[in-house]
Amino acid sequence: MGAENTLFKDIGIGFESEVIWLPLVKIAPMKIIPSVVIDSEKFKRILASIREVGVIEPPVVAPRKRGQETYHLLDGHLRIEALRSLGETEVMCLVSTDDESYTYNKHINRMFTVQEHRMIVEAIKRGVSEERIASALNVNVSSIIKKRDLLEGICPEAVELLKDKMVSGNVFSLLRRMKAIRQIEVATLMSDSNNYTISYTKALLAATSRHQLVNPEKPQKIKGLDEEQIARMEAEMSSLQGEYRLIEESYGPNVLNLTVARGYLSSLLDNSQVTKYLKQHHPEFLVQFQKIAAMTSLGGEDS
Repeated sequence: MGAENTLFKDIGIGFESEVIWLPLVKIAPMKIIPSVVIDSEKFKRILASIREVGVIEPPVVAPRKRGQETYHLLDGHLRIEALRSLGETEVMCLVSTDDESYTYNKHINRMFTVQEHRMIVEAIKRGVSEERIASALNVNVSSIIKKRDLLEGICPEAVELLKDKMVSGNVFSLLRRMKAIRQIEVATLMSDSNNYTISYTKALLAATSRHQLVNPEKPQKIKGLDEEQIARMEAEMSSLQGEYRLIEESYGPNVLNLTVARGYLSSLLDNSQVTKYLKQHHPEFLVQFQKIAAMTSLGGEDS
């Protein structure tokens, strides 16, 4: 592999903590690769890809046991086999942190969109052309260019919120139509609701006021919605976001007050005379107080 042998050698430092370099001898495959697969065209293409541009998508591993420095290989068996065939001794891996009672399919993971963008950019910086990367990954050059330019026009704060999420590249295209402060608001709403879909992002874009758009003079065109409906959505979303902020600001103090109140009620109900009095004179209060005291969390009753 020559100079390209170390194409991504130093990338790990700049990425998430899950990405680490591991010696191949410390990676234990979870299945045996049959010889018929080794002789297949698919394996030959993987071999040629790694020889050409290195490993773009890291294998996924999980720690075998605490205290040990070995790892189970969860995804990327052919890539590991190809590296061994090429005489490599180590590889950059994504590490799954959930190592309890796992199954193979449970741990299958893919590279995050932002992380993939950064690796492609790093490869291009090292002199690998978009055409060679596209050929190695068997995709169109336009796809590589789109991933290369993924974060153009996206503010760093929004990128930080979405860097470790499985987000479609089209989501960033929609974010690009918004100003920086709105990008942060939308990324925050997506994170809070754990919803990173294109349809949700489109809805948030439709509800974005004109002054928060990069091109406010350009009419919003959302399939199935006219300008009047879009304006109504903008007003409703603005109202909802105001209410959301108020709830967010008061949530902590409210939880503290309710926790104290629950503790006080529990101590009252431990007093047999208080319980007897409530049962005789205010049985409906007693029932509700007992429910509150029995809660293991402020989200509902103890099950």
